[in-house]
Amino acid sequence: MMAAGTAAENGARVLLLEKNTRPGRKLMITGKGRCNVTNHCTAQEVISNVVTNGRFLYSAVSQFCPDDTIAFFEQCGVPLKIERGNRVFPVSDRAVDIVDALAGYVRRTGVCIRQEAVQALWIEEGKLRGVLGASETRYPADRVIVACGGMSYPGTGSDGMGYRLAQQAGHTILPLRPSLVPIVCEGTDCAQMQGLSLRNCAVQVYDRQKDRVLYEDFGELLFTHFGLSGPVILSAGSHIRDMEPGRYVFRIDLKPALSPEKLDARLVRDFSQQKNRDFQHVLEGLLPRKMVPVMMRRAEMEPHEKCHSVTRAQRQRLAALMKSFEVVAEGFRPIAEAIVTAGGVSVREVQPKTMESKWLPGLYFAGEVLDVDAYTGGFNLQIAFSTGRAAGISAAVG
Repeated sequence: MMAAGTAAENGARVLLLEKNTRPGRKLMITGKGRCNVTNHCTAQEVISNVVTNGRFLYSAVSQFCPDDTIAFFEQCGVPLKIERGNRVFPVSDRAVDIVDALAGYVRRTGVCIRQEAVQALWIEEGKLRGVLGASETRYPADRVIVACGGMSYPGTGSDGMGYRLAQQAGHTILPLRPSLVPIVCEGTDCAQMQGLSLRNCAVQVYDRQKDRVLYEDFGELLFTHFGLSGPVILSAGSHIRDMEPGRYVFRIDLKPALSPEKLDARLVRDFSQQKNRDFQHVLEGLLPRKMVPVMMRRAEMEPHEKCHSVTRAQRQRLAALMKSFEVVAEGFRPIAEAIVTAGGVSVREVQPKTMESKWLPGLYFAGEVLDVDAYTGGFNLQIAFSTGRAAGISAAVG
C-alpha cells in the first residue's frame, strides 16, 4: 500500500493486486493487534537494529525515516504515541486504524485495487510486460513492484509467492528461516512455569560450540508450554544462525540489579530474619511463585527445610541459579509462527536507492520479500515503509 500510493502520488497509473478481500491483513495482527508502526529513533539507529544487511537499507531509510512515518500517519488522521523502548503505536491501540489510514491513502491517490492473486511475471523476449493473474488474466505494466511479504503467518496471505516471482526473474533466494520467533527448549521446566512473564531480566545466549556469549540484552520474556518467548527472546533468536539442539543456552539473570555479593547478602538477611520459616515460603518472597518449585529442585533443596538449616553451599548454589538460570534451546518454532521471515531475495541483486532489480529492469522489491530483518520494536515495519516508498518513487519517475 505504501508503494502503490507513493507511485500514484508521483504521477503513475497504479493497479494494486491483492488476493485477500482487503489489503493489510497481516498489519492487523502486528503488535498484538495494536500495531507497533515504527520506532521513534534516527535513521542510523534503525540501521543499527537491522540484523541482516543493514547497510543495504541506508539510502531507503534515510529518505523515509521514522519521523517521516510518524508524520505520514498523523497526516492521515491517526494520532500516535511513544511507549517503552521508543515503540510507536496509534493512540487508539487499534491496528485497524493504521490499515484504514493506508487504505485511505491508496484511495485518495487514485490507485485501482483488484482482488486477484498473481501466479507469474509476464516476461517476453527478456523484457517485463506485466503479470499473469491466477484467473489467467494478463495485466500489462512496464513497472511491477513485488511487495507481498514472506512466509510467516501464512493465514494472512504470506505464502512465499514473492520468492517465486523473484526466481522467475533469475534472482537468488537466500535460505528462508524464522526470525523473531519463540524458542523450543529442553526439559519440562518451562512448561511448569507456563504463562509466567518476567519483565526485568537480563538474558545471555551462550554458544557451547564456540564457547562464547553470542548475544545479551535486557527486557521481558515469557515461559510457555514449549519453551521461551517474549521481546528479549525474539530479538536474541535473530542472532542464532545455525540452530542445533543443545548448542545454545539461554542464561537468565533474575536479579540483574544485584551483584553476586549483594544478592548473597540479601539471602543471608532474609534467611536469618525468617530462620524458623520453611525455605519454600521465604523463596516465594524472592521469586515468582510459579518458579519456586523449579528453583528448589535445581538447587536440590527441600520445600519444608527450615531457613536456619540452609548451608552456605546451598545458599551460594541458589544465588548462582538466580544470577544464571539456564535453559537449553532445542530449536525454533515453525516459520509460520515467526513475526518475520529471514532470508529472501539477495540484496546484492537489487539497487539500494531504488529497490529495482539488477537482473530485470522495471521489477522492484519492497519489504519482507528482501533478505533483510531486524529486531522487534517497530523496525521491520519501518523497513517495509521505507523500501515501499523508495520502490514507489522510482517506479513512477524512472
